[in-house]
Amino acid sequence: MKEEQDAFGREIYAHSSGKDVIEITERDDGFIGTGRGPAAYFAPFEDWLPQEHDAMQFVGGRVLDVGCGAGRVCLYLQEHGFEVLGIDNSPLALEVCRQRGVKNLSLTPINQVSSRLGVFDTIVMLGNNFGLFGDYRGAKRLLRRFHRLTSREARIIAESNDIYQTIDPLHLAYQARNRQRGRMSGQIRLRVRYQTCKGPWFDYLMVSPDEMQDILMSTGWHTKRFLHAPESPLYVAIIEKD
Repeated sequence: MKEEQDAFGREIYAHSSGKDVIEITERDDGFIGTGRGPAAYFAPFEDWLPQEHDAMQFVGGRVLDVGCGAGRVCLYLQEHGFEVLGIDNSPLALEVCRQRGVKNLSLTPINQVSSRLGVFDTIVMLGNNFGLFGDYRGAKRLLRRFHRLTSREARIIAESNDIYQTIDPLHLAYQARNRQRGRMSGQIRLRVRYQTCKGPWFDYLMVSPDEMQDILMSTGWHTKRFLHAPESPLYVAIIEKD
């Protein structure tokens, strides 16, 4: 990502410098939203969501943190003795990670993950980062790649958002528009904005548990269990090899 496009990194860096920052996202239908970040990207373990707490018991071996943001997962796992590599496509986010003490980092978008990074026993995709797969075909392709880059007993710990739990008419209309265009209901096209900086447009995929299981078919992976929190559309899937 070019420096002038790194709106996500700029908001992370501004927050780390003590500035009050609101995360702003723009959807391709013109909807402007605010996210849980950037404070959520810095949250200590005690402030994580309950399902994220529970997910940590399934981490083992060498870990790849996909979309590491400000490094909250990397730092927690480092403190507990794990070897973890954090990857992100934001140079400024990785700089913040370095400043916070993350040891191993790589400027690598999810679609460029390859054998050069080594072999992993756990791939972590918390913070709704199953969405980074982008779309149905991209998810299947990358899951097959992840299968080749991981050990026999490897796991993926992935968080997503069951978008069907919404009753917001704007979101429901967007889902219907997606289906009319041959896209998955939760395939959202958006960009991050910070002050005058506009990030690049990208697809972000949010799925129901049933849709996730459909995506996993024929990729060499299956869901072992789902971790839910009461009255929340966010959930974590524990995914294992077939």
